[in-house]
Amino acid sequence: MSIITIILFFIYTWGLGFAATMLLKNSENGLERNLMRIGIGLGIFPILAVFLNLVRIPLVWHIFFIISIAFPAYSVFLMFKNKSYPSFKLKLTKSDLTILAVLAIFFITFFMYEKGAFAYPYLEDDDPWTHAKGVKYITLEKTAFEPKGAPYDLFLYIDAYPPGYPILMAMLHQTSSSMMWTLKFFNALIISLSIIFFYFFAKEFIGNRNKALFATFALAAIPAYLSHFIWAVSLITTLFFPAFYCLERIKYDKRWWYAAALVIGGIMVVQPTHAFKFGIFFLIYWLVKALIERKFLLHTLLAGASGLLLSLFFWWIPMLVKYGGFLGLLKTMGPTELSANVKGSATRIYYLSDFIWAKTQNMINNPIGVGVVLFLLFVISVAFVLVKYNKGLFKKENSWITITLFWIVFTLIGLNGARLPFSLVAFRFWMLFAIPLSILVSEGMWFLMNLSEKIKISKIIVLAAVVIGILLTSGYQKYAVNTAMWGPGQGWSSNEELAGHMWLKTLPVNTKLFNFLDDDWTIGLDKYSCAWCNDVIEFRKGAINKPANELHSWMRNEGYEYTLLGEREARNFGINETIGKINEMLNSGLFRVAYQTNGVVIMKVA
Repeated sequence: MSIITIILFFIYTWGLGFAATMLLKNSENGLERNLMRIGIGLGIFPILAVFLNLVRIPLVWHIFFIISIAFPAYSVFLMFKNKSYPSFKLKLTKSDLTILAVLAIFFITFFMYEKGAFAYPYLEDDDPWTHAKGVKYITLEKTAFEPKGAPYDLFLYIDAYPPGYPILMAMLHQTSSSMMWTLKFFNALIISLSIIFFYFFAKEFIGNRNKALFATFALAAIPAYLSHFIWAVSLITTLFFPAFYCLERIKYDKRWWYAAALVIGGIMVVQPTHAFKFGIFFLIYWLVKALIERKFLLHTLLAGASGLLLSLFFWWIPMLVKYGGFLGLLKTMGPTELSANVKGSATRIYYLSDFIWAKTQNMINNPIGVGVVLFLLFVISVAFVLVKYNKGLFKKENSWITITLFWIVFTLIGLNGARLPFSLVAFRFWMLFAIPLSILVSEGMWFLMNLSEKIKISKIIVLAAVVIGILLTSGYQKYAVNTAMWGPGQGWSSNEELAGHMWLKTLPVNTKLFNFLDDDWTIGLDKYSCAWCNDVIEFRKGAINKPANELHSWMRNEGYEYTLLGEREARNFGINETIGKINEMLNSGLFRVAYQTNGVVIMKVA
C-alpha cells in the first residue's frame, strides 16, 4: 500500500474541485462542501488530463499536484494576508448526522469492494490486464497518444479510446510501485465514493435528505449497481452524480454551469458508450425540467453543450483527424464501443425472474438482479406515484419523480437490447437502471411508513423490516459476489499455468520479463517489458523461431532477466514447437529453469 499515493489522490481531486467551485455559492454544510469537491475534482481530472496531453505537456504527477494545490494555496495566502481566519465550531447538525450515516455506508461498501479485489493475487477476467498495459505506457512515456510506428491500435483502451481512466491510474501508478495494487485499490475506492456523491445529488434532486439517505442505502445494496471489476465504466458511472449535483446547484447560483461543464467534459473522455447514455440521461433531465418549469433552462443546456464541446476539441476531433474520419475512428475503437447495434459480451434476454431474484453467483463485470424486497418496493413505488400524483407529475416540485420515471423507461429499453433490432451494450444498462430505481423506491418507502402510521404500526418497525429484507435479499447477495474468488480471464489455459505466473510475484517489481506473445500478463503482474518499443515488437514477431543463442544475446542486451513458455504459447505456436523451443533453450546452457509447473516453464537468462 502506498499511503502517499492515497493522499495525493485526494489532493488532486479535492484541489481541482476547490478551484472549480471556490467562487460559487457552495453548500453551507462543510462536510457536503468538501466531499463534493472531491467528486467534482474527480470529474475535472480527465478533461484536464486530455487537454495537457493535447498540448504535449508531459503527463506527470508533479504537474497535476501543482495545478491541484495552486488555488487552495492562493486562498490560504489571501487568508493570512487579510487576516480573515475561518472560525471552527464543533456542532453536529441533523444534516451532519445524515452525512455520517452515508459515510458509514461508504466505508462498508469500500470494505466489501476492497476485500473482494484483493481476495485473489491476480487481475480478474480480461479487461484489467489490457488496462494495465495502457496504464504502464502512460506512466512511463507521459503521453496518451500511441507511439509512432507502433502496430495498429497497440493499446485497446487508449487512442482512439478516450484515456481519462488510464491517465488517472497512471498518475497514481507514478507514485505507487505496484500496478496491481494501484488498479485494485483505486478502482474500489472510486466506485465506493460514488455512494457519497450519489447521496448529495439525490438530496438536491429529491429535496429531502432522509429520502436521499434511503435511496443511497438502496443503491449500495442493489446487486446490479457496480461490482469491483476494473474498467473505465467504474469511473464514468461514478461521475454521473457530481455532474448532476452541479446541475442541481444551478438553482442557487447560475455560475455552477461552469463546474457542471467541466465534469461533463470529463465524462465524455472516459468511456464512449456510457458517455452517450449520460447524454440521454442529461437530455431527459433538461427537457422534462424545461417543460415542467416552462423555462428554457439556458444554463443547464449550456453546461451540457460546453462539456461536449470541450471533449470534442480536446480529444474527439483530434482523433477524427488522426484516423481519417468517423469510420476510421470506429475501426480503431472496435464495434463494441461505437456501433449502434452491439449486444455486448454479456448481453442476453432478461426475464422477470432476473429482476426479482438476486443470486450469490453472478456476472462479475456487471451483475444483474435487484432482489425480491427491493423489487417489490419498486413496483409499489411506481404504482403509488402514478396513482397519487397523476397530473401532479407535471408540477415543479414533482419534476424529480417525472425525470426518474423517464430514466427508468430509458434504462429498461436499454436492458432489453437483446430483444430489439438495436442495442448499445445492453448488459451495461443494469448499473444505470439501479440509479433511478434507487431514487424512486424512497417515495415508495415513505408511502409504506405513512400507511403504517394510519393502521397503528410504528414507522420504525416498517422501516427496519424493509431494511432487513433488502439486506437479506439484495445486500447479502451483492456482498457474496463481490467478495468471491473471481477468475483471471479466458486467456488462461489451466490452474497450473496460472500458478506458474503467480510465482512471478515473488520477483521484485518491474523485473524485466520477455514474453513470446504479448505483455498484458507481464505488466499486470507487476513485471516489465516495453510492449510499445518497436525493437521489442519486431523481435517478438519471429522470436519462437530464433536459435537459443540469438534469443539469449538479445535478451541480455535489452536487460531481460526472465522469459517463459507454456500452455498459452503451445496453443499459438503448437505443442511440439513450444516443447522443442524449451528444450533447446535449456540444453544451450544459456537459460536455466527458475520455476516450473505443468502449465509453464519460467527461465532465468544466464
